[in-house]
Amino acid sequence: MSKKRLIVLTGAGISAESGIQTFRGSDGLWEGHDIMEVASPEGWAANPELVLNFYNLRRKQLETVEPNAAHYGLKELEEYFDVTVITQNVDNLHERAGSSRIAHLHGELTKVRCTCTTQHGAGGDIAYQNVKMGHICEKGSQMRPDIVWFGEDVPMMRQASLVCELADLMVIIGTSLEVYPAAALMYFVPPYTPLFLVDPNIPPISDYKGPIKTYAEKATTGVAKLKKDLIKEYT
Repeated sequence: MSKKRLIVLTGAGISAESGIQTFRGSDGLWEGHDIMEVASPEGWAANPELVLNFYNLRRKQLETVEPNAAHYGLKELEEYFDVTVITQNVDNLHERAGSSRIAHLHGELTKVRCTCTTQHGAGGDIAYQNVKMGHICEKGSQMRPDIVWFGEDVPMMRQASLVCELADLMVIIGTSLEVYPAAALMYFVPPYTPLFLVDPNIPPISDYKGPIKTYAEKATTGVAKLKKDLIKEYT
């Protein structure tokens, strides 16, 4: 008997318990910076050194944290389901927890690319190293974080939507479902696919056609309960 295909969309809430700051405050500032200063092509053009330093600090923080029980819980579900994780997060905690298939919609903090290409990962994996002005590619272009900034295309979106079209089950963890196009992925799954939501503040969903089950709690405890329910009901 083949395993059911389980698609998991994760947001900042799954990494918050590891100590990764969700870092966009209620005032719209990211660690004291206007969002457009550090996460847009315009911000990069205006002050690339500020942008590099911002992501250097995030990379340094990432090195000090560990995956939590929610990340490991998703890895453990691979024993029972054909799991694909689609994440809006730029950290590498899913990888470090051992998940086999991960699609990063918004890029990866530990990778860089040069400014002369739109190809993600073109500059390779730098782990937790700093990137500074003067770090250039072989063509002489400055290296930048391999992050999808506001106003840029989301190159993994097509691949993610195709994966969702094959889903038997879909789980959404730790996201407000306010960031598009990621929030639209649940509408790519086949009609009446069971949907499971894990978040302390369950986002309102009024137009989803399938059954919805919610876990209104933090990711670690919610995923533990979700895991038991999925195994009991679908294996």
